Amino acid sequence: MSDRFTGNFTQQEPIPDEGIEAALNVLRHGRLHRYNVAEGEAGETALLEQEFAAYMGSKYALAVASGGYAIATALRAVGVVAGDKVLTNAFTLAPVPGAIASLGAVPVFVGVSDGLTIDLSDLEGKITDSGAKVLLLSHMRGHICDMDALMRICDATGVLVIEDCAHTMGARWRGVLSGRHGVMAAYSTQTYKHMNSGEGGLLVSDDATLMARAVMLSGSYMLFERHLAGPPAQAFENLRYEVPNISGRMDNLRAAILRPQLQALDGQVAAWNARYRVVEAGLRGTAGLTVIERPKEEEYVGSSIQFLLLDWADEQIDAVLQRCAARGVELKWFGGAEPSGFTSRYDSWRYAPEQSLPESDRVLKGILDMRLPLTFSLQDCEQIAGIIRTEVGAVYQQWAG
Repeated sequence: MSDRFTGNFTQQEPIPDEGIEAALNVLRHGRLHRYNVAEGEAGETALLEQEFAAYMGSKYALAVASGGYAIATALRAVGVVAGDKVLTNAFTLAPVPGAIASLGAVPVFVGVSDGLTIDLSDLEGKITDSGAKVLLLSHMRGHICDMDALMRICDATGVLVIEDCAHTMGARWRGVLSGRHGVMAAYSTQTYKHMNSGEGGLLVSDDATLMARAVMLSGSYMLFERHLAGPPAQAFENLRYEVPNISGRMDNLRAAILRPQLQALDGQVAAWNARYRVVEAGLRGTAGLTVIERPKEEEYVGSSIQFLLLDWADEQIDAVLQRCAARGVELKWFGGAEPSGFTSRYDSWRYAPEQSLPESDRVLKGILDMRLPLTFSLQDCEQIAGIIRTEVGAVYQQWAG
């Protein structure tokens, strides 16, 4: 117990100097509102949208107040209304089903595989049984399913796919950036995501009508022509009298600190993955612990890592959590009976109809999760993996014995 990690699992890197200076410039001139710009000035938010669309290779991008707002806006844009059934992952974070419920729609949960991705067999069955025409696909904790197979299923059944890419900004499937398979994709810039503005979100699409609806929903009034990455003016002609204003704009201050981070994103992805691989290697071969095997087609962003303690009793998993915590390592358990912190399960969300997913319950019960902030060094990651390996092994031996 003498080897104790002393780092902070919630400490992020500082905002880049370029972002700090850009933010100070916004504060000095005072034009924080995205549409409050000087003559000839584009504004930080419009420039961020333009640069994010270019990075993603999408026609359009919209910056909004949060990732959850981006998801709800995408759902509204594709026409989801109260009472509609919307498919989504059983393994996800609360803002995903929360966005569905915010429209009065009904979440239909799809099972999770032991690779922590959506269960495609269960998806096919749920499409048939529910009649749902929209899938809100959560790439939960950065795990990307076989997107080619998923899109074949959804295209064949007329199901529209909205991607929640809160944990996959900069990730790829077979070289295609995450978020470029569905009709719309939402991203988060909340502090613990891949770009940090405290709160914030981005939405991309190639569909002019869907993005025009999203721009109007976000609170553009009739100022949509100021969007450098928005659809042409004619896309708004039949919408501006019928689409409600549900204000959720991003401001110029947050956009200012995000633009330099976008330029550095690929380097940040490489840094996260280096840390991920160190921890993964350190955990591999630990008795009783299952490492999540990543498919070769997936280029992930390892800003967090998950592993499974399959078929462990609650008290044994709790012992691992407590022993690791005593040595400075913070693990989160998605299988706990009660919501805790940011972790909760589909049966915690009682605004959705009760559903039974026994095969997924086994996987969910065993998921342990850990953040990998870039403030950790590679040596830190070696130490952390060693602590987890030792403590899991100790509890496993007690159990096996």
